[in-house]
Amino acid sequence: MSTTEPIRDRQKLLDFKNYYLNERLNLRNYAIIILGLNTALRISDILNLTYDEVYLDSRVQEHITIREQKTGKENRILLNHETRTALARYRQELIKTEMYRNGNPFLFPSPKKARAPISRTQAYRMITSAADAVGIEGHISCHSLRKTFGYHAWKQGSDPVVIMVIFNHSSLSITKRYLCIEQDDKDDVYRSIYQNAAA
Repeated sequence: MSTTEPIRDRQKLLDFKNYYLNERLNLRNYAIIILGLNTALRISDILNLTYDEVYLDSRVQEHITIREQKTGKENRILLNHETRTALARYRQELIKTEMYRNGNPFLFPSPKKARAPISRTQAYRMITSAADAVGIEGHISCHSLRKTFGYHAWKQGSDPVVIMVIFNHSSLSITKRYLCIEQDDKDDVYRSIYQNAAA
């Protein structure tokens, strides 16, 4: 089985992010993708978010606090502007749904099961459909959202130790594997070393 990969190409990433906004409008799917790409949460933690964990008096909170299912650790996460905008837009649609009116507490409620979120399989299908539609190659899965966050945080110069803390990893070696560093990434370092140094 091939390893889940991040989405490396920035234009493909932009197309992927906006697929359910610009190409095949679905604000729920759009919100899930934006949440995953901007928070580094595992898909299980995204799907188990409740309405009340995200919204306060109908407004998106700046921070959310969750207990991660896999690690049991508490994690406080900033929702950046892009994420809050996506969630505010999604809320306008969510509050009109039968699931919400019937009291399903989940942020992404199942249309079939009362008091349950959509399934991981449904999320996987939605993510891979968007990736296929915009021409992303490689093994893309739900976990690609989390890996894409780490990869681009590292490419933008974020400290790997901080990325490790965000991921709640127990060691830097685990985080390094997550970053999926390829030969092209190493070549970029060789090419750019000392380019900004004074002559």
